[in-house]
Amino acid sequence: MRRGLLSKFTRYVLASVAGTLGLSLYILADTYFIANGIGSDGLAALNLAIPVYGLIHGTGLMLGIGAATRYSIEKSGNCSGNGDQTFSAALRLGLPIGLLCFGVGLLLCEPLARLLGANEDTLTMTATYLRTILCFSPLFILNNILIAFIRNYGSPGVAMTGMLAGSLSNILLDYAFIFPFGMGMFGAAFATGLAPIISIAAMSPYFIKGRHGFHLRRGLGSPSLYTDICSLGVSALVTEVASGVVLVVFNLLLLSLSGNIAVAAYGVIANLSLVAGAIFVGIGQGVQPLISHYYGAGKATNVRRLVRYAVTLSLGLASLIFAVVLLFGGNISDQFNRDGDEAFRAIAINGLSIYFSGFFFAGINLLLSAYFSAIEEPRTGFLIAVLRGCVVIVPLAIALSAIWGITGIWLAFPIAEALVLAVGIAHVRGLKQLPRSVARGEYGIR
Repeated sequence: MRRGLLSKFTRYVLASVAGTLGLSLYILADTYFIANGIGSDGLAALNLAIPVYGLIHGTGLMLGIGAATRYSIEKSGNCSGNGDQTFSAALRLGLPIGLLCFGVGLLLCEPLARLLGANEDTLTMTATYLRTILCFSPLFILNNILIAFIRNYGSPGVAMTGMLAGSLSNILLDYAFIFPFGMGMFGAAFATGLAPIISIAAMSPYFIKGRHGFHLRRGLGSPSLYTDICSLGVSALVTEVASGVVLVVFNLLLLSLSGNIAVAAYGVIANLSLVAGAIFVGIGQGVQPLISHYYGAGKATNVRRLVRYAVTLSLGLASLIFAVVLLFGGNISDQFNRDGDEAFRAIAINGLSIYFSGFFFAGINLLLSAYFSAIEEPRTGFLIAVLRGCVVIVPLAIALSAIWGITGIWLAFPIAEALVLAVGIAHVRGLKQLPRSVARGEYGIR
């Protein structure tokens, strides 16, 4: 039994990590191509627009993960028919939100760009990127909903194929549109906008062959269903939005302490931490369908084993990542230091070694956030996401920077994650038993 459970865990988590890692790498590639093909103003414009992309992506994750979690629990409890209502409700929520973003992109992109901090040097490029991304927002949201449902239905490999197809195509199109075709900022945004279309196309044989078990149904459903979907997935949205807030705060603090050179060094750390963080997000998203399934089937022992597998894997990977940063931090920073600036190198190396120690705690926090959502404890998952997102780290960064300067900013991340982990562990211990036990069933996990 344990071997079978470990095999399922391995299959789901590997597929999920591959997909989230591919997503983070294409964002890193986007940054690299814009910096080298458009210049520093283009890179600044991208950084200003990224929080809006994070909001769109987070909305899709909220609806997809929230609805797919509810779907898994219902199917495991043999509640036939309810899964179709949940899928339909997610699409009905996603469509008007996507259309609202579309309207903002057409009519309000320049005021939005100014609100985000764009000046005369970056306004046009920021508005161009925002307009393009916002117009593709309905497809971003739809893609995230489909990926979550396919993964939770029992086909993580298909979900991975869609994510990787979108990510890899984005990297290739980024290069083609920016360099050979000279399409500038619009080309970079257009390549990103085409990614969800290619992802959906890559997953389309799954629907054509009728392998899916969820369908669009008529009827609006109860208002409580929509509330439930959002509450179960809101931690994913909070994580995306909060990362944008932290990015802005860190940039402002570093700019005041050491100018653009410190901000540039943080750009390296932030992009690399995005890749590292994607691994732990993938573990949480990969194990979530299994936890929801066995939770819905009333199999508490399997849920606990899955959590132990995920924690062990997270700590092992955090150790590996930290060792790589310690051993090769100088070589890593040199890849982004075209001019060989020694100040840049010193700040980046110091930042990498301190900042990345936080993933020992952050990996478990991301897992706990997914775990609580999977067992219908969305308030706790939301609490962890909010605390680690910005509530703890932002005031810590401000306070520690006043004491230790740039080093204090780097220390804010591991200290904040450690404090949040203590809160998460306290809540886990507060659960004497799983809060719900429903009829046993094996539907959906194969």
